[in-house]
Amino acid sequence: MAKKYEAVERKTTMTKKTTMTKNVAGNVDEQPWTDAFEKRSTDGFEAALAPDVVLNASVLVKPIVGRDLVKICMGTASTMYEHLVFLAQAKSAGRTWLEWKARTFGGIELAGVTVLEINAAGKITSIGIHHRPLEALLKFSAELGRRTEGKIDASHFYRLPEQIL
Repeated sequence: MAKKYEAVERKTTMTKKTTMTKNVAGNVDEQPWTDAFEKRSTDGFEAALAPDVVLNASVLVKPIVGRDLVKICMGTASTMYEHLVFLAQAKSAGRTWLEWKARTFGGIELAGVTVLEINAAGKITSIGIHHRPLEALLKFSAELGRRTEGKIDASHFYRLPEQIL
């Protein structure tokens, strides 16, 4: 049977179980990255990102470079999740690893790990997002490309066979 994870509401040093008040669980600190997903907007991501940030992800055919494009991509992606919770984190000088689970497309489950590189100013300079399973991430990529059409070059995204003419 699959584990069920609940988000927790953070109150100073104590935690209290609630229904999805915050999108963090376990040992995950609230931080600009998790807050941006909770807000589901480009503004939250813009505040967290360095101007020259690079986004690499398993849903991308090639990296997206620069805060303006990355915030569009991430802001749009954040709206595609029906549910997202960050389950665990690890930190080391200038890097944070976040494990997460999500649901999208009417119940399709995704899971993965995000690696963030953070500069001395506290801004994210590099993002590595690793989704699974493959079928779901290909669908996610194609839909993300559709939703960002005209804003981000389509060559960054996978196209489903029915999209290729």
